[in-house]
Amino acid sequence: MSEITEVPHGDLLVMLRHAPHGGLWLREALDLALVGAAFGQSVSLLLMGDGVWALLQGQGPGPLGQKGSQSTFEMLEMYDIEHLYIDSESLEERGLTRDDLLLPVIEVPTSELSTVLAGHRQIFNF
Repeated sequence: MSEITEVPHGDLLVMLRHAPHGGLWLREALDLALVGAAFGQSVSLLLMGDGVWALLQGQGPGPLGQKGSQSTFEMLEMYDIEHLYIDSESLEERGLTRDDLLLPVIEVPTSELSTVLAGHRQIFNF
């Protein structure tokens, strides 16, 4: 897990801001990212706010019978989705550490989130 060291760039940025269970936000965001990548778009993910919970290790199905997302996150590399950004303050506010996360991430201080946003042609907010 590293910190942002270069100016991000890409076609699509999918922002995950909602908790992983209790709605369809996470599933729809991941579906959009995978479809975009399958059609040759350069896709990045940004997790912030309660969206950081989506990368917590050991998650199972949601209370409404929602399918767990761990297997989908593990497929990101296969789809060439290599830039997984996380708002470092959101992580810290929730008492999470790097060791709690399922995948390596690029930590971005809140003050530098505008750099990530500016580096992508299209932004989708979930």
